[in-house]
Amino acid sequence: MRRLLFEIAYQGTRYHGYQVQANAVTVASTLQDAIEKVWGRREGITGCSRTDTGVHARQYFFHMDTEHTIPVDAAVRALNVNLPGDIAVLSCREVPGDFHARYNVCWKEYTYQIWNAPVRNPFLDGMALQYKYPLDAQLMDRCAAEFVGTHDFRGFCSTGSKAKPTFSDGGESTTRTIYSCHVEREGDMVLFRVCGDGFLYNMVRIMVGTLLPNGREVLKPGDLTRIIESGDRKRAGITAPAAGLYLTKVSYTPYEPKDGVTNG
Repeated sequence: MRRLLFEIAYQGTRYHGYQVQANAVTVASTLQDAIEKVWGRREGITGCSRTDTGVHARQYFFHMDTEHTIPVDAAVRALNVNLPGDIAVLSCREVPGDFHARYNVCWKEYTYQIWNAPVRNPFLDGMALQYKYPLDAQLMDRCAAEFVGTHDFRGFCSTGSKAKPTFSDGGESTTRTIYSCHVEREGDMVLFRVCGDGFLYNMVRIMVGTLLPNGREVLKPGDLTRIIESGDRKRAGITAPAAGLYLTKVSYTPYEPKDGVTNG
């Protein structure tokens, strides 16, 4: 038996997230359709993370066990022939049998794209949040630095999550470690980038929604720390739309900060 690790990228606009769902087209089910055509059977696959409807991935991994002897480079070519244009297999390699695409992840990076201009960009429909009011990216960056560190992020988690403040509450912990968090402007595009050991349900989208004004006073340095400490979802911002969110990096090696430093 071989365990293969596939690296893929996808545009999530027309999919109901990554994971298989009944009566819905998902990234995983589309991958399995292609695998069935190549392998002659519908193999099970295990992804590195859940992604919601409309969320994109520039880097994503899944593993699959198979007895097929197809070379890894041929597997990449064959799957890409049988996949739609919005999903691509980037690479494939054999890994040890105890390697797990999800549980061996050390950290992930997400990027949220905000098109910040008075007029919408039609080529970014479904690919970015289009926000016409002026944004102070430098101020947002200073505030975003307060996300860095190990915190209980229960106030940044959507209703319906199984995560709880402590493991004894019957779910996974709501404590996460954020290694870096930045906001920067590239012309009319404002980019929110966050790297951490894991994220709660809708956590990144709520982080973005909290940094945006959205009908309340603009955040000032120190405000975000108080919101985190309160653990109150009502004090955090809206859940920003899925369209702007990208999973951009998944790493199986420990986090090493650039230049030896992080925010905070």
